[in-house]
Parts: sequence; structure tokens; C-alpha cells
Amino acid sequence: MKYLSTRNSNLDFSFFEILFQGLSKDGGLFLPHEWPTLDINSLKNKTYEELAIEVIHPYVSVEISKNDLKKIIDESYKNFSNPKIAPVTTIDQNKYILELFYGPTFAFKDYALQFLGNLFTYALPKASKKLTVLGATSGDTGSAAIHAFRGKQDINVFILHPYKRVSEVQRRQMTTVKDENIFNIAIKGNFDDCQKIVKELFIDDDLQQKTSLTAINSINWARLIAQVVYYFWAFLQIDEKEINFIVPSGNFGNVFSANVAKNMGLPINQLHIATNQNDILHSSISKGLMKKNVVTQTYSPSMDIQVSSNFERQLFESSGRDSESINHIFKEFSKNNSYTFDKNIQNDLQSCYSTTAVSNDETINAIKEIKEKYHYLADPHTATGLHVLLEKEGNLPWVSLACAHPAKFGDVIEKATGEPPVLPKDLSKFFDKEEKMTILDNNKDILKSLILQNI
Repeated sequence: MKYLSTRNSNLDFSFFEILFQGLSKDGGLFLPHEWPTLDINSLKNKTYEELAIEVIHPYVSVEISKNDLKKIIDESYKNFSNPKIAPVTTIDQNKYILELFYGPTFAFKDYALQFLGNLFTYALPKASKKLTVLGATSGDTGSAAIHAFRGKQDINVFILHPYKRVSEVQRRQMTTVKDENIFNIAIKGNFDDCQKIVKELFIDDDLQQKTSLTAINSINWARLIAQVVYYFWAFLQIDEKEINFIVPSGNFGNVFSANVAKNMGLPINQLHIATNQNDILHSSISKGLMKKNVVTQTYSPSMDIQVSSNFERQLFESSGRDSESINHIFKEFSKNNSYTFDKNIQNDLQSCYSTTAVSNDETINAIKEIKEKYHYLADPHTATGLHVLLEKEGNLPWVSLACAHPAKFGDVIEKATGEPPVLPKDLSKFFDKEEKMTILDNNKDILKSLILQNI
């Protein structure tokens, strides 16, 4: 399997090359030259770990044997608290919730980042290098990455989060980790500011020469292929001819993983994206207008994003894999903070996805209604999807993704239901620990200096 850049489709990279780079030096994102396909019938009756081997191996087969991949996957999911890893809960006829919060940080990001951490541990000795991991988080990616990489030899981790714009539990899951290889950076700005700094540093030639810089955000392809697994898993648990998914989305990585699954042969009928009030994805797909607005702080902070990095991957596909078109789109978007897609791209986007923008009030009401009607407690990100699920009908199953444990957002849950959620023991422990973080101005050069001082 060889990989290209969305901004230069003529390039050929190996899996290890894109694993360590994360982001292409031309600013593009990596994708395989072709999509492998799987025989669905051959995947039945497998455990989650066995399924993961079959889904992931086509993308890594040149570098990693199936036996070695099995060891990586077994290590990645051995500490998940539910034996099914990603259980599917039925709440009504043809209405299901795929629960993705049984990892060490109680968020769906664990499914990819535990895998990524063990993948790096496997690959680093072969590459004979020391890695500098750089990432931005709107809440859950950071804690999942930190807990995946803490204490790992030859890996330094710098995680940016927007200062005072993540929940207290999300922040403490990051800032109470004291391992010497972990650096928590609070940026005075929003998530898009954090993400912009990361992208700028990845194309900084001086920093690239002085470090082995790699990405752990969902721009890293290895994260996305790990997320593809649970779409196949959900389908196999329900065992119908076709399936629909509702995916709460901010940075577009999770829902693009669903589309990858579809490209690999999973019979997905519809993919529905739920956004919050920061609705650039809703606008881009429903109106054909990608327009950057001011980020609004909402009850679902991990989705408080105006520039969705992984959307570039979808635009590459929707443009007929035309890298020249992608370069043009993002050059214009960078200059004008908006771009109107041509009809061919817009039509393709709408054939792939439907969308809904969910307000704060609708989020609160969905949490309340789901609890009252089905005795199910959902976090505010999950609730954006459940708002959509409540309205769905038909003979095909609809599966909405549960992104995080509700206890991570206690204030919102209490506002919606009148009572705070019970805090699991593994989450409450973070409130007894001292925090450590560095607060920085929104400036890439300041962060660059900090990185160079600590590698």
C-alpha cells in the first residue's frame, strides 16, 4: 500500500513514512492510492480485536505482519473496561447507540490513540529516531494522546489546548499527568488557533530539520484506520443488510472514517453529520459554502471548531482526486476565509452526507428527552447526534455514536437533568492531583522555542 498527498497525488509514501510525518510537507493530508475492499461475510463472529486485524492490515501489510499487528492491537485494547470494547445499545426499534467511552480516558479518541501509541512503540526501534509529538485538542484528543504516550521512551509529547475552553474533567485528565515526556500547553485562544499553530509548525523547515516531528491529531492517517473498525463492528452486531450512521463531528475525522469503511465495502446507506452551533460542516455540505466564522463556545466544546482539517480528505475525493483543485480551494480559503464549491463537488458531498446543526438548547433538550424516554444518560457531544436520532424513522437501523462518558461534562448534565452525573472512580481521581501546564500567547514562535528547549 502506497500513499499520496491531497495536494500532490503523484507522490508515493510508505505507511511508516506517513506515520512519522503525520502531515505532508506540502500541507496536504495522506490518503492511500486505492481503497482495499473486504468480504463482509468473512468478518462475522470475530472479536473486536480480530476484526481490527482484518480491517487495518491492508493499510500496513508491507511494514507489519499480521502476527505483529495482533500484538499491537491486543496491547491497545487490553485495558478497556467493557469486554465487547465498543458495545451497541438498543434504545428503540431500529435505533441504536454505539458506545465509545470504555477506554482509559472515557472518550472515543482512545480507540485510535491507544493503537497509535503502541504503533509508535513498535515502529520507533526500526526507524532509530526520537519523536517529537505535536497535537492540538479541543478536549478529548489531548487526554487520550497523553495517556497513550506517557512514559514512552524516545517520545516527547506537546499537546495544545485552548485556555479555559475545555471542561474541567477534560483539562485535569491532561494536566495531572506528570511524566517528564509530557508537556501541556494552554494557548490563549480557541481550538482553531491551536490547530493553526500545529499546521504552521509542521511546515516550518527549521523545526523539521531539528526534530522528528509527528502528528497525533486525526490528520494522522493511522488514527483514522483504527476508527474504521468500529463501523464494521456495529454493522456486524446488528446484522442487517444495510445500516445508517449519525456521527457528531467537529474535525471531520470520525465521520470520514465511516466513509472509508463504506469505500471498503461496508453497506452504509446514509451518513448523517451532527454539528453544534459552529456549523461550518453543515454549511459546506448543505449550501456548498465553506466559510470561517468566529468560534462560538458551546456545551459540546470538542466540536467548537470552524476549520475541520479532515474535510480536506473528503474534498479531495469529491473533486475526483484532483490535487490541483485542492491547492486552489485552500489557497482561496486561506486568503478569503470562505470558498464556494462548484456544483460537481457540492453534489458529491450531498450524495455522501446529510447534516444537521444542533443548537445549545436542542442539545440540552436531547439530553433531557433521551434520559426521560429511554433512561439513557448522554454527554453533550453524543446528544447532538441523539437529537437527530429521535427524529429518524424507517426500516433500516440508525446507529448514533456515543463519543464520551457523560460524567466528563457534569455541569451540562446537571443543567439538563437537574442532577449531576455519578463520577466514575477512574475520573474522580483526577480531582485529587496537582495540575501542571504552561500558558502561552497565541504565537507559533513562542511554542517553537519551548519545543526546541525541551527535546
